[in-house]
Amino acid sequence: MRHSLLSRIPALALALCMAASPACADRIDVSIRVNPDHAITTNGGVFEGWGTSLCWWANRLGYSDTLSQLAADAVFGADGLRLNIMRYNIGGGDDPAHRHITRTDSAVPGWLQRDEASGTYVYDYTADADQINVMRRAVEAAGEDALVEVFSNSPPYFMTESGCSSGAENASRNNLRQDCVEDFAEYLAHVTAYVKHDLGMPVVSLSPMNEPNTDYWQALSSKQEGCHVDPGESQSAILEAVADAMARYALDDVLLAASDETNPQLQAEAYKRYSPKAKRAIGRVNTHTYSDKGARALAKLLAKDGMNLWMSETDGAGTAGKRAGEMGAALWLGQKIISDITALSPSAWVMWQVIDSHISAEGYNGNRDTGMVDVSGGFWGTAVADHDSEEIILTQKYYGFGQFTRYIRPGSRLIPCTKDALAAYDPDAQTLTVVLLNPSDRDKTLALDLSAFAVRSSAVSAVRTSGSMADGEHWTPVDGVTAADSRIVTTLTPNSITTLIVDCMLPGV
Repeated sequence: MRHSLLSRIPALALALCMAASPACADRIDVSIRVNPDHAITTNGGVFEGWGTSLCWWANRLGYSDTLSQLAADAVFGADGLRLNIMRYNIGGGDDPAHRHITRTDSAVPGWLQRDEASGTYVYDYTADADQINVMRRAVEAAGEDALVEVFSNSPPYFMTESGCSSGAENASRNNLRQDCVEDFAEYLAHVTAYVKHDLGMPVVSLSPMNEPNTDYWQALSSKQEGCHVDPGESQSAILEAVADAMARYALDDVLLAASDETNPQLQAEAYKRYSPKAKRAIGRVNTHTYSDKGARALAKLLAKDGMNLWMSETDGAGTAGKRAGEMGAALWLGQKIISDITALSPSAWVMWQVIDSHISAEGYNGNRDTGMVDVSGGFWGTAVADHDSEEIILTQKYYGFGQFTRYIRPGSRLIPCTKDALAAYDPDAQTLTVVLLNPSDRDKTLALDLSAFAVRSSAVSAVRTSGSMADGEHWTPVDGVTAADSRIVTTLTPNSITTLIVDCMLPGV
């Protein structure tokens, strides 16, 4: 059962006045009309939700039940971000003799382990217990909206040309051995079936490649698994083999997704070069947006074919705003979300790692953790796991993310507005949610035109994030916002993110 939107506002947060005086109405700084004709139509117009990859952070903190539960609650729970999509990484492991992966969270174990007695590889269903520990708790915290996508960064190291799951010796060359394509497909389908059927996880899709058409993945690197795969014949061979393997494992209700390229332009190139069989096999296209190059072209290409699209990974260390302090990273992320959704028209928006940094005096496996981030600048992730004190440290970037994720829910219809505004209509709750950014260092008077909707109540629920971790606003209720004559006039405080929730109907929906 969906909770009331009003119940999502933290009851103990300080209520601050945001009502505009009549004088303000004569000095409008920003005018926005929410136009339902601009609603996204991908996936039949139905938004599937917000998410994050579980690797590598779940692999790093999953040993601790305390940290695992705190993270699941903070990221997926009703009192947290309320993300509902989690991307589970099937690890490639690495040669036990290798010592090059020094980033403490990124050495994701493989499910195939060598049996020295027989000299063969056998499945070890306990090898990835830490990531699974977090996934179980995350699914429970997310509730009925939970969706799991299974994905791969690299084949098992013994299926690669380099014998290393960090990539090929030449990072521009394919690293999956040609004689192992079928074995790799079998591995992915086997693990996906186990996660879905044996573990009971709500798996909806499998993506077998990650940023394949890049030269990022070098053997013996210090961090992640990676595998270059040329577009065209090589990517198609993997997709065809995985589709066949999924059919053998009765995964008919699991979509095959591809190809998680690093930007939309590369993804469009990959899509155009899939074989006819591969293109028929895929049920969704995934793209990352570490660059927005070609975003609108990809959206147009997929819309023509009626293909669903997820923005399945992105993040960065950017900042926005003017003298924004700790809100700089939050405003950057807010603008990134809005620009991605406006250009791509995706049915889901998924962050890379919601927790990207770790604090630990001992480190992990002989390697040092990165430590606390500089919250006054740009940083990856939105929260930090403190292993010494067993707590999850929440930043303003986390709270800024929540201004979107807590109030724009799965099933909504996304409506892009401006570079600093995103709206969504929820036909079940009959509410319109509008997220508004003010990256300026001064108050801005906003006029919001809702004339396309039948506003049913003058009362408007509002929450805001601004200021700092120590003494700022964190999803703080804002009093005094009202709608009159299908119009809201109110003041946006400096360097803030504000979410308005309006009780209304959209004729025809």
